[in-house]
Amino acid sequence: QLQLVESGGGLVQPGGSLRLSCAASGHTLDYYAIGWFRQAPGKEREGVSCISSSGGRTNYADSVKGRFTISRDNAKNTVYLQMKSLKPEDTGVYYCAARTSPFYGSNWYTGTDFGSWGQGTQVTVSS
Repeated sequence: QLQLVESGGGLVQPGGSLRLSCAASGHTLDYYAIGWFRQAPGKEREGVSCISSSGGRTNYADSVKGRFTISRDNAKNTVYLQMKSLKPEDTGVYYCAARTSPFYGSNWYTGTDFGSWGQGTQVTVSS
């Protein structure tokens, strides 16, 4: 059974950077599209970014375009989210999730087609 574990979260000042990792075990990630999602206190979960199984296609929420970069290393069974120019509104718990499909789908941002989820990692952007 596929298990996902996020890491790399923490406290960072506005304008700073973090790199989140999503490590998989129990199954190879080669055939899974992966998404990153976040949830801030009192807010609904939102899609942040996603990547196809090959890494050839990616997508981003408008709020993070130009600041976040998603990538994957299938040899290491890991997906990354590089976050730069962080803002206080980026604060939240970040989750990675896997979809049993090479492609993430047109409604990826809802997360409804992603069946395996990690436990999340906290990102706090504050001075």
